[in-house]
Amino acid sequence: MQLKKLFKLKNSEPSKFETENTEEAREQVRITYYQSGYGASKKADGNPLTFGMGLHNLFNTFENLCRKQLNEQKVLKQPYVESQERERTELKKRETAKSIYEDQIKVIQSSIDKSKFEIIDVKQHPDKYGIDSDKRPKAQFYIGLFLLLPITIYLFVFYISATYSAFFKDFETDSLSAAIFDANALGKAISDGWLEAIFVGTLPFVFMGLGYLVHMFHKIKGWQAFVKIGSLYVLTFMFDVILAYLIEKKIFLYDAVLGQQFSPTDALSSVNFWGIIFAGFVVYIIWGLVFDFVMKEHENVDKIKVFIVNQKETIKNAIKKREELAILIDNVQQEVTAIKGKITELQSKIDGFIFPVKEYLHYHYQYVEGWFQAINSELQFPIKQLDAIRENCETVASNHLNELNLKDIEVQNIIFEKI
Repeated sequence: MQLKKLFKLKNSEPSKFETENTEEAREQVRITYYQSGYGASKKADGNPLTFGMGLHNLFNTFENLCRKQLNEQKVLKQPYVESQERERTELKKRETAKSIYEDQIKVIQSSIDKSKFEIIDVKQHPDKYGIDSDKRPKAQFYIGLFLLLPITIYLFVFYISATYSAFFKDFETDSLSAAIFDANALGKAISDGWLEAIFVGTLPFVFMGLGYLVHMFHKIKGWQAFVKIGSLYVLTFMFDVILAYLIEKKIFLYDAVLGQQFSPTDALSSVNFWGIIFAGFVVYIIWGLVFDFVMKEHENVDKIKVFIVNQKETIKNAIKKREELAILIDNVQQEVTAIKGKITELQSKIDGFIFPVKEYLHYHYQYVEGWFQAINSELQFPIKQLDAIRENCETVASNHLNELNLKDIEVQNIIFEKI
């Protein structure tokens, strides 16, 4: 009862002075603990069993006091309350983000369903989607295709013959037509070797590929597409210039007087030089324009098919976006679960109470010191008996702290969470 009276000093004043009186009461408790331990030890003749009961009574009384000190508990719990509020704010952010992602998925899913319906419906009602219901191929397509085939054949003949003449042929005449158009150019290239044949035979496909790239770049919007198209035309023109220069050089040297040199100026002033360029490059441009026109008309032959392809591409992109959002929702949900766990953990600490370990140990050691001091000063027993009492009491004090997990503890406070 004496210990309880000591602790009751903390609650004996009006509540508005509770903080100041709590500090004063603690100082009184600290001072009197030594005296309390001293008096109890003297009265019990240092009995270890009584000592253990006194320590347990001390702890229980101190614990009850801590539970009743609501203002102090509120101050100690304030960091956990603030941390919980921060977690609640983060939780609201995550839940808002999740809600936004879910709404976006609903919109995307609606778009997917609409595209799937239109893929089916466009076959029955093409006019509904602004598509000409006449599926017959257009006359422009056949006209363009009719023109494209002979121009393609011309370019193959021109570049095979011109390439062979420029790089491999030995001239026997100064005729421009004989220099450019050689009916046996491919056969002669094969006779000269397979490498020559492959080079001469595949070069026209390079120009066809460049023309196809021009068509594809026309589909791309932006200034970069025009830069690429211009670069392709410049590249083709430069190659035609090289072919024309080499052929004109061979024609010039065939009739040249000994010591006469061929220069770029001679090439630029030669009609044959420009004739070769126009026979190749200009026709190549015409071929590219006709090819682009034919490809566009082919795309318009069946607009329903193009519409379906576009819708499928839209669905594909929408599904990809939906999957990305689903991953984001899953990540946010994991974060929400983790945050809720933190909030619950913090709430259990807030609902529990905080035990001031260092303060209790200070009072504990004051009491123990008073108990041992009484043994040394007041008991008139033989030395061996006193040593045994002290040893037993030391064991009791050590076991008491071990049972409470307070021995060698470094923390200031212990949180007793509410389960």
